[in-house]
Amino acid sequence: MAPPPPPPPPPPPMCFPFSNRSRTRESSPLIIRTDSEKSYASSQRSDNRSNHSERSENNSQRSSQKSDNHSNRSKRSHNSTGSQNKLVRSGSYSTTRTLASDAEKLSFDSDSEVYDVPTLANESRTKFSQHSRNDSKSALTRVDSKKSTKWGYGWGLGKAKEREREMLERSPSLDSERPPLYKSPTRTSSRSSGSKRPPFYSNDSASTLVGSAYERKINDVESIKEKVDTTDRLDEIRKLMAKEKLDYYVVPSEDPHQSEYVAASDKRRSWISGFTGSAGQAIISKTAAYLVTDSRYWLQARDELDPNWHLILGGAVDGPKDWIDWLVDRAKDSKIGIDARMISHEKATSLNIQLNQRNSKLIYPPQNFIDMIWKEKPLRSKEPVFIQSLEFTGREASTKIAEVRAWIQAQPPAVPSYSKATPTPAQMHIGTLITSLSSIAWLLNLRGSDIPFNPLFYAYLFISLDRAVLFLDPVKLTDEVEDHLRTLNIERKDYNDIWAFLRRREWGEGKVLISPETSYAISLMLTHFRYTVAPSFIDSIKAIKNEVELEGLRRAYLRDGAAYVRWLAWLEHKIQQGYDITEYEAAWRLTEYRRQNKHYWGLAYENISASGPNAALPHYSPTKSGARMIDRETPYLNDSGGQYRDGTCDTTRTVHFGRPSGDQSEAYTRVLQGHIAIDSAVFPEGTTGSQLDVLARRALWKDGLNYMHGTGHGFGSFLNVHEGPHGFSSSVPLVPGHVITNEPGFYLEGRWGMRIESALAIRRVKTKGEFNGDVWLGFERLTCVPIQTRMVKESMLTKEEKQWLKDHNKKCLERLEPYLKDDKRALKWLKRESDRGIGIAAPGPGGITIDWD
Repeated sequence: MAPPPPPPPPPPPMCFPFSNRSRTRESSPLIIRTDSEKSYASSQRSDNRSNHSERSENNSQRSSQKSDNHSNRSKRSHNSTGSQNKLVRSGSYSTTRTLASDAEKLSFDSDSEVYDVPTLANESRTKFSQHSRNDSKSALTRVDSKKSTKWGYGWGLGKAKEREREMLERSPSLDSERPPLYKSPTRTSSRSSGSKRPPFYSNDSASTLVGSAYERKINDVESIKEKVDTTDRLDEIRKLMAKEKLDYYVVPSEDPHQSEYVAASDKRRSWISGFTGSAGQAIISKTAAYLVTDSRYWLQARDELDPNWHLILGGAVDGPKDWIDWLVDRAKDSKIGIDARMISHEKATSLNIQLNQRNSKLIYPPQNFIDMIWKEKPLRSKEPVFIQSLEFTGREASTKIAEVRAWIQAQPPAVPSYSKATPTPAQMHIGTLITSLSSIAWLLNLRGSDIPFNPLFYAYLFISLDRAVLFLDPVKLTDEVEDHLRTLNIERKDYNDIWAFLRRREWGEGKVLISPETSYAISLMLTHFRYTVAPSFIDSIKAIKNEVELEGLRRAYLRDGAAYVRWLAWLEHKIQQGYDITEYEAAWRLTEYRRQNKHYWGLAYENISASGPNAALPHYSPTKSGARMIDRETPYLNDSGGQYRDGTCDTTRTVHFGRPSGDQSEAYTRVLQGHIAIDSAVFPEGTTGSQLDVLARRALWKDGLNYMHGTGHGFGSFLNVHEGPHGFSSSVPLVPGHVITNEPGFYLEGRWGMRIESALAIRRVKTKGEFNGDVWLGFERLTCVPIQTRMVKESMLTKEEKQWLKDHNKKCLERLEPYLKDDKRALKWLKRESDRGIGIAAPGPGGITIDWD
């Protein structure tokens, strides 16, 4: 009998089994050293957790019925140990915010182990209620219940009845009777391509998590996302515009440091427009409002903007290149307001030149209009700064500062080219002002938690030949950091004291070097007599990783790759069992696997987990309530990475859980060929990333295919996931020590998308001819995650490309096997992927297909 139609899925719709029969899974215990981000802020951790470890074995006779073949398993209580001087994340709005404190250690058991839960009557299931932190401190153990039925996987709190009752109260309420489970037929190695899979029942699979993982899951409360009515907000802005006699007011996405990711307190554009994408500018006129963003966010913007806003497609064919291009085209005899802190010197200078030709100009009101009307604006972070030790940096901060001072001293005086007079003291360069948060963190060997996904802190840094001043809120300082700054002879002033410092010209006579990305407000404060614009020296030396940083990245990518493989094995296993898994659940589980890794700190960016048409959006990120189920008909794309103390990771793989169509296989093969072409490239010194970019697109261009994003970018060492100045869209020459991603893709709008991304390090290579000597460069692959061969069309690959693919997957097995020896499921999956042939067998007579696992 066909099962009844599924009920509306409760948020989040996760995994639910076809059958209530028990399944024996391979044991793969996972121990997580973790904190609970969401509950930390509202609870008090104990300073030290007592060490406790007990093991007892209870033997019982086996039941004569095979269906009840459950042996009593040993009851274990998990060790909870205090961890001194350990950095753990706190429960703030930032997913990567951290705090220096004692860590609480809880255990996480893999769902590859079987758990018993008592049968739940509908009446006994109540709404989840928050428990105090003290309630969760008891040791977590599996519940050994002889009278259990397995409608899922559960977690228990000891064998006492009252603890079982408390566990039940944590379960989500079920307002209606659960429909009977579909009992799937026995699976065989063959399956008809025309057969239809029965409908799945979804279920909140929080019950498959235990300990802190469970707490993080249930505390990840997501508010219902609705379009923001911006009418009143725009009216208030227009009143302020009228007072200043402005025709337009621009609200950029950036913060005063031109950061890619901004803190909640700096999300002004998001607040005024309702558009939450990371890139885009809001432009408000007297009668209309416009949002300019690039192709990555067009669909998201259409979904989030209310009727007050007009979407401008930046970069579209026959459209404006960007917001500056659009604004200049419309501005005529206009006054355009903008907060000078939120636009870089480079952009403001260019925009002013273009506006002057239209008899228009920029106006800089003394206060930010959004700040004046945003009544519930979040406060700026007060999380402490911490030291990134020499173990990870490979260089002392003092040597970096000395190198910067040598660069300052080497800069020629700012004299006119026609002048032959001796330079005056006012024309000499005496220091530099650093505003880039990642540059300050790297230079001082410090990290912080003010920016989501990036271990950075708000600060300015002034360095002269004989003085260094750090502008940082005092609440962020610990005794250890203060000692560190004293050792470096760095003065400290409050963060906002930077403006008085510039106004008074406390450094004395001489010019200050600033980068083009410095905020225009600083340029205005200095006046052009007091500064010289020069490319960021720190960005260029930071991008060249030393041997310690490179070795740290190699280790980080191995650990991250092992977590990725564990997760892929889990995901495929669940889908083959008949579970429905959402994009959100898949991303969440991958984060939980990463959380086990040594030196794990948080995510490097928001998880991109996409199936079907969502995968056609290069920067799609699922929500708990709106995630799509991962299907078997289209590719599933996951682009994610962890932040580790020894490196920042960024990996993308696209997999298929069914039989890919012909067009999917051909497109995926072209993407793979582009990926291999970049990875295998050998080139002479002086070659830029933009000169190599065509290699990634050549195979796609043969079939008239392309992608609209860059082929790859630099990344940091426990810093930003996007780091310059080099990249495959950059004219900066690649040099040994640079690290860069290789990520071609293809996206069929409204249907599916695919991308393959690996991290590479530039290194010297030996060639046969050695023309011009030892000047030849190539790539070392850091990413260690197999590339699925199911979607590859073997006939399209050359002999060399086939060998590259086989060698890569074999190397993944060799390097990851030591990390997976305790996870039989993951190791079995990895061995199978390394041995698997390319492509899948074509359908036989009658359309019968055979997929061998």
